[in-house]
Amino acid sequence: MPSRRKKTGFGGWLFLLLVLTAYGITGVIDTETTGQALRFSATVMLSALPAVVMVFFLLLAADLLFKPAWIKRHLGRTAGVNAWLLAVVGGVLASGPVYAWYPLLRELRDKGMRAPLAAVFLYSRAVKLPLLPLMIHYFGLAYTLVLCLYLLGFSIANGVLMEKLENPGEPSD
Repeated sequence: MPSRRKKTGFGGWLFLLLVLTAYGITGVIDTETTGQALRFSATVMLSALPAVVMVFFLLLAADLLFKPAWIKRHLGRTAGVNAWLLAVVGGVLASGPVYAWYPLLRELRDKGMRAPLAAVFLYSRAVKLPLLPLMIHYFGLAYTLVLCLYLLGFSIANGVLMEKLENPGEPSD
């Protein structure tokens, strides 16, 4: 895996400056609309705050618990079928917004996790454990079981396809 350099620069600060400038110009033109926009932005930021805190906590836990050697052994190129199973189970058990998982998956990838396993994890999130009883109630056990098996099967197919695209010509597990 090629080493990735940390982004350095002023892109984020430039974006913040542009946003503040846009708010300033809008505030001069229409104070009431600017106030509504700022209140809406604050509401969105407050609603996203728990997810952001969860992401930082998961990143800290992943950094402390998952060492690169462990990740390469269990989720790397030599991991085998258990890595696929681990990705599927992790995806099914994962909850919360999907964007909260991106930084953690990025961290795991930087430490040696294969990209197809990240795809399997994200695709397997389609199976929502808390909603299964409701789904069984409305659609029946057979439909729910078949749908879940299709979702999990396609998550693995998605991962295999991702592996073929990432490493053309190499056999997959």
